[in-house]
Amino acid sequence: MYLRALQALSDRGTPTVSSEELATVAGVNSAKLRKDLSHLGSYGTRGVGYDVEYLIYQISRELGLTQDWSVAIVGAGNLGRALANYGGFGTRGFRIAALLDADAAVVGDEVAGLSVRHIDTLEDVVSMEKVSIGVIATPAAAAQGVCDRFVSAGVTSVLNFAPVVLNVPDGVDVRKVDLSIELQILAFHEQRKADGHEGPDWIGALEA
Repeated sequence: MYLRALQALSDRGTPTVSSEELATVAGVNSAKLRKDLSHLGSYGTRGVGYDVEYLIYQISRELGLTQDWSVAIVGAGNLGRALANYGGFGTRGFRIAALLDADAAVVGDEVAGLSVRHIDTLEDVVSMEKVSIGVIATPAAAAQGVCDRFVSAGVTSVLNFAPVVLNVPDGVDVRKVDLSIELQILAFHEQRKADGHEGPDWIGALEA
């Protein structure tokens, strides 16, 4: 959340920010923010605050975002193309190395400077491009097979947009992005606000 807030400040051309201002943007109190940032060895300058660009670098370095992470996306439909076209990945250390699909009709299409490759080349792509992270943007029925091939090729981090739970061996990290669940949670909060109630404590478990 700090990195996202700092990126927003940087995009607005803000050179420095006080702990109070950054805490407000990040949605935390300033005491917690100062404590968290002290772990990075960043204490700010009295009367000036924090240098936005340097703090972005410090946090990015701690998160491993200062190196180039190669990413392959499988699924060249609307979602896969949107992900490939998103310009924010590059500034955060992620390089979209390849976009692949099983449909011969889209193989060869140009998307974000990439030529869509056939899924049959997945293993070669992982090896040649040194892919660290695999992104699955396929229909549910194809997702497990794609995941298995990523894992067999040596990829140990997978971001899954398909509406299905993937089975992976120990040592492989999977993050699932289910947009319908996120919308349901927002709808729940909207309904609670309309009824004049705050969300119950257990809703936090759904959002985690």
